[in-house]
Amino acid sequence: MEIIKTDKAPKAIGPYSQGIIAGDFIYTSGQLGIDPKTGELANDIASQAHQAFKNIGEILKAAGSSYSKVVKTTVFVKNIGDFGLINEIYSQYFISNPARSLVEVSNLPKNALIEIEIVSTL
Repeated sequence: MEIIKTDKAPKAIGPYSQGIIAGDFIYTSGQLGIDPKTGELANDIASQAHQAFKNIGEILKAAGSSYSKVVKTTVFVKNIGDFGLINEIYSQYFISNPARSLVEVSNLPKNALIEIEIVSTL
């Protein structure tokens, strides 16, 4: 098992890693729409979603992988009414159509509007 660490994605806000390589797979922790340079959460759902996907991209890159190798995503949203907008943004990053779950939750860390985690191959 190998810990993935990059300064191009936000540092973990708890006792966990940005991601882990285990065998031929990469598992990321949930990524919020936090700008790694400022440590600030983006203002709206679209900005948070884009930033979360960018953060995931940087973790994948640090592990030697890419969006095209993602096999599963889990998306947590505060408002299921944002489903259509999230699909539009999602399709800009994942053209390979990995498996996905998207669920509405009552709250997220830092009062974020979206959190995304992935499983990918190397």
